[in-house]
Amino acid sequence: MRNLVLIFSLLFATTAAANEIDLKKFAHTYFDTMIATQAPDATKNDLENYFALLTDDVGHSHLPWVTDDSRLPDGKEAMRKGMLFYLGAHTEYSAELLNVFTFNNSAIAIRYRNSAKGIHPQNKQAIAYTQVMMEVLEIENGKVAVIRKYHE
Repeated sequence: MRNLVLIFSLLFATTAAANEIDLKKFAHTYFDTMIATQAPDATKNDLENYFALLTDDVGHSHLPWVTDDSRLPDGKEAMRKGMLFYLGAHTEYSAELLNVFTFNNSAIAIRYRNSAKGIHPQNKQAIAYTQVMMEVLEIENGKVAVIRKYHE
């Protein structure tokens, strides 16, 4: 009986360790994939690479514009619709990763500086900004379940 408990304990520990992801590595992958979606030559494929990192019911806030980060069954689809609307709006884009913080195996904070120029797709007005952002990502089963974006 003792051997059986030991075997199951080792099996559980091995399975749990295999399910854990390297959050620092994931943060860098997320950042690189996310900024690719903002490039002037970004494609729908770049968006799909980004969406592959998210749960289907991802919650998203981007204060002060989007304040509700509720997880809904169509969360990823709603983000896809919004990001497709803005796809290719930038004529210039750059980003620099400043900091990565990880918390347990469940959260990441990414702080970065980005600059962009372009034309707003709805009102056709020129846009230009430089800002420092922080994204807090809640991780679930190796994917981003909630995104909270903050401006410095």
